[in-house]
Amino acid sequence: MLRSLYTAATGMEAQQTKLDVIANNLANSSTTGFKRARADFEDLLSETIRSATAPTAQGGGRPEPLQIGLGVRNATTTRSFAQGDMTSTQNPLDLAIEGGGFFRIQRANGDFGYTRAGNFRVDATGRLVTQTGEVVDPAINVPQDATSITIRADGTILVAVPGKTEPTELGSLHLATFTNPGGLDALGNNLFGTTAASGEPILVKPGEQGAGSISQGYLENANVQAVQEMVDMITTQRAYEMNSKTIQTADQMLQRLTQLH
Repeated sequence: MLRSLYTAATGMEAQQTKLDVIANNLANSSTTGFKRARADFEDLLSETIRSATAPTAQGGGRPEPLQIGLGVRNATTTRSFAQGDMTSTQNPLDLAIEGGGFFRIQRANGDFGYTRAGNFRVDATGRLVTQTGEVVDPAINVPQDATSITIRADGTILVAVPGKTEPTELGSLHLATFTNPGGLDALGNNLFGTTAASGEPILVKPGEQGAGSISQGYLENANVQAVQEMVDMITTQRAYEMNSKTIQTADQMLQRLTQLH
């Protein structure tokens, strides 16, 4: 009887974690470039009461074991990198990746982060930066007298400056791809960091080697579907209630058992 209490408790804890993941998805449903996560579970080691045995020449034996599961635990949170919807902003510094890949950002501590959020700005020195002031890599410096900026699908950056009839090329953006993007570590501020599981980044030109192209004047929305998250929330609540009911039932059975003595 005590086994069922502990088993149900693991179920409640697992569903609470799933609800936490759903809540984070919904909270970031309006976050540019956000990628939804899903909680995955695995069963705990089963307790073997009797093992299965091979049949003897005279017959008999047990073709199947007698095992009782000991509950569930959180295995991983799987992040979906499916493409989010594109929104037109008409802002030339807003960039969206149409396809795979990440923008590379140099953080304040010198490390690199990777993001799908392309809502960039130009700081006081003319550098292309994120909303938190972290520099886009490779560094791009926009002249203060530039009258317009054009970013092509292949990442080439051109600006128009007074006195020149032809646009000036400032450089080119690159995208980072990963063998296993699901292994990236979420760092906050729309950034991901590399891990041993993700592998090292492969810097490529947009549109090449599996990387997507860049769309200027667009932003990628979060790939969170609010209706699906609400459905998942309801099923999570029901599962939590059923595990809670298991604990209540086991407690009532224990009370009944003690009354027999």
